[in-house]
Amino acid sequence: MSNLLKILAISAVAVLIIGCGGRDVTRTDPDTVTDLSGYWNETDAHMVADSMVIQCLDGVWLSEFSSRAGSGASQARPVIVVGGIYNQSSEHINTDIFMNAIEQSLLESGKAQIAAGGDSRGEVRTERADQTIFASPATAAAFGHEIGADFVMTGSVGSIVDEEGSTRSIYYQISLELIDVETALKSWIGSLEIKKMIEW
Repeated sequence: MSNLLKILAISAVAVLIIGCGGRDVTRTDPDTVTDLSGYWNETDAHMVADSMVIQCLDGVWLSEFSSRAGSGASQARPVIVVGGIYNQSSEHINTDIFMNAIEQSLLESGKAQIAAGGDSRGEVRTERADQTIFASPATAAAFGHEIGADFVMTGSVGSIVDEEGSTRSIYYQISLELIDVETALKSWIGSLEIKKMIEW
């Protein structure tokens, strides 16, 4: 009976050791292209944002805006609010990451200014209101000095999935548009397509 208990104890320890083998985690450069599942990922978000911003800034709307503003105007660069980018695809896509990548690309271009929108704008306004109560009058930010946006950028990400056997095709279409805040006219429309083939 004691031999049986020893065998059971050794077997239990062996199962625990095998079960607790853990997993290997390797830190990589964030710029490394990783595409494990074939679905939308951070590489796609940054690649699309950079390409779409290049398209946008090559549009005729920018030179028309500069002509209207005049070279000596304080507002020579358009102020853009990056609004909602809507996920109309068949998978979960964190569009906030995509929006942030677009804002970053626009800012780094030096050709546009980015105004806070959505929750960020609300937080700034709350902070300004708090300063009127808690900060000294000499350092409190004044109301009525926000820079109004000239344009709002909105868009969507859609996808079509086709699957047969061990092969899956995912087609993404990303559409963005720039809308003049004063006239509500669409000043620029751009789109980009990505197609991925996944085999397993």
